[in-house]
Amino acid sequence: MSQSTHLPVRAADLVFSLKTFAAAMLALVIALWLDLPRPYWAMATVYITSQPLAGATSSKALYRVLGTLIGAVASVAIVPTFVNSPELLSLVIALWVGGCLYLSLLDRTPRSYLFMLSGYTLALVGFPAVTDPGSIFDTAVARFEEITLGIICATLVSTLVLPRSVAPVVGAKVYAWLADARRLSRDILLGGGGELRDQEQRLRLAAEALDIDTLASHLAFDRVADHHAVRGLRALRLHMLLLLPLLGSIRDRLTALDGHLSPPLQDLLQRLANWLSAPTGEREAADELRAVVAELRPPLHADASWHEIMTANLLIRLRELVDISEDCRALGAAIAADEDTSQLQLAFRTEQGIAPARHRDHTLALWSAAGVIIAILVCCAFWIGTGWVDGASAPMMAAVACSFFASQDDPAPSIQNFALWSLVAIIIVAIYLFGILPAISTIEMLIVALAPTFILFGVLIARPTTTPIGMALGANGATLLALQSTYNADFESFANSSAAFMVGMVAAIVLTRLMRSARAEWIAHRLLQTSWITLAETAERRGNNDRATFVGIMLDRLGLLAQRITAIPEAERRDLDSLRQLRVGLNIIDLRRARHGLSSPTLRAIDAMLDQLASACRECAAAPIPTTLLSAIDAALAKALDEPAAPAKEDALIGLVGIRTGLFPDGPPYHMRPLEPRSLVA
Repeated sequence: MSQSTHLPVRAADLVFSLKTFAAAMLALVIALWLDLPRPYWAMATVYITSQPLAGATSSKALYRVLGTLIGAVASVAIVPTFVNSPELLSLVIALWVGGCLYLSLLDRTPRSYLFMLSGYTLALVGFPAVTDPGSIFDTAVARFEEITLGIICATLVSTLVLPRSVAPVVGAKVYAWLADARRLSRDILLGGGGELRDQEQRLRLAAEALDIDTLASHLAFDRVADHHAVRGLRALRLHMLLLLPLLGSIRDRLTALDGHLSPPLQDLLQRLANWLSAPTGEREAADELRAVVAELRPPLHADASWHEIMTANLLIRLRELVDISEDCRALGAAIAADEDTSQLQLAFRTEQGIAPARHRDHTLALWSAAGVIIAILVCCAFWIGTGWVDGASAPMMAAVACSFFASQDDPAPSIQNFALWSLVAIIIVAIYLFGILPAISTIEMLIVALAPTFILFGVLIARPTTTPIGMALGANGATLLALQSTYNADFESFANSSAAFMVGMVAAIVLTRLMRSARAEWIAHRLLQTSWITLAETAERRGNNDRATFVGIMLDRLGLLAQRITAIPEAERRDLDSLRQLRVGLNIIDLRRARHGLSSPTLRAIDAMLDQLASACRECAAAPIPTTLLSAIDAALAKALDEPAAPAKEDALIGLVGIRTGLFPDGPPYHMRPLEPRSLVA
């Protein structure tokens, strides 16, 4: 990926806004030329779909088309069937919106937009059509045509006119992340930085990795991105994520050795730190470091001391650090030169890499779905009970508002902010409808009149800190203007629909506060508890997990937890910042490699330890890890040390030492031939 000169941020924001306005006007003019019934839907779609980065626009556009199609088809099937039973129709639409939102929250990829759109499109098409169900097919077709037109215009302008690719943005974030990781590596190797600073760095890197993952998910839709760059960034991301648990393992082993390092080992740490700090890394230097690591590794036998075991384990991890760091540099250089990274001879290859697994909280998704269902039903009850002619806007906006912000820990403040700026949009639209538009007679004059306001909205959308404001003003402004081929604004109708609009927003705020009273603390606790359960299941299956999926989902949870670090009690933060759940799980899975090469007594000792580990993990939320588990780990270590020299023995020792240091970082050193462990007390 070649380096290019980027526009200043403010200039880039203005360019994006001008492109968005041009796409919106293009969509509006074409819709008017085609005599579509609601051309303003095409204009509003541009502001809803457009993103500063071309890949993000394309991914959102594709799923918006599919979601709108599904929602439109559902409206044609549902509204005529239940139109004679308003209460039943309201319930069916509410359940549809809630069910689609549930699926959307479980997905957590760009595809989630498909499910969300499928849900509230039914509300947008179905509720206004209840007074004229015979026109539902024409309304649904028009909705699909106009939205598709807006999407096509937004996508074409985004990808053809001064496009901004996702790849350079992801690349810049990855390079910055790796630079911070190298500094953290140096601090850990040389004992600098302090434990608290290391903790903060690890958590920050975990949170940033999740942000990078979110951005990278748009790469597949980025037609501007170079194919080699896309492939290289994906490979680089897999390697960089493995640095987090690896650095935690190295720090634990250095802490366990408590400064009792031989001079050759201290010299190795210094050389490795210097090599990591250098701007480039030569393969010859990396090979020399690997040779030193191999030379310093002590043989492990039945009488090996804890110091020898930990030293050998540390050196294995240092070798992995050399391999991963060398690969990251090679991948970064290939990406910068637009070279095919698939031809690189990488030093570090996991069994299966890291799968793009995502954490799914079914309870929270159901809770959010219940919230939108109740909000829609309350608005429908008010609409039906009062006989309000324009009351359809209330359940429509309740569906949209509850769906848009459901992924947040506490959606109510965002919905409230959206409602406030929607009110501002109503005022601006009123000025246009009754003060400016009556004097306009040509499409050219209309474009000139709209330009200052909507270009400002686009600039707000382009800036991350003001994106929600810009979206509320742009999307709602375009919708409420309701531009047609002829001017037919009516103040009474506008006031009624605007009032219903705000009723739906207020209902969404109130019911969200009632239904989603949980905050980040509750969600963080659920994430921690779920990780312990996953660890227990891994132990029960004897490590027979899909390693790639396990790493992916645990790192995903880690990123989610890092975003909520202030909500996590101090007593539980050490589990998080040391990545001990992830590292223990990986060591359990790695034990699987050793199973076929170990004797029956050693396997029985390992299995007994894993049974106790599973039980302890399931009870970890209510009680600390019992010391009897430490005895079980030491018993398995003693059996493994009795094994003849072989790769299986080494794998078993690596896994057992990793589990021990992960669960008991402050535990006493291992002593040869420990007593048989007592049974775990329930």
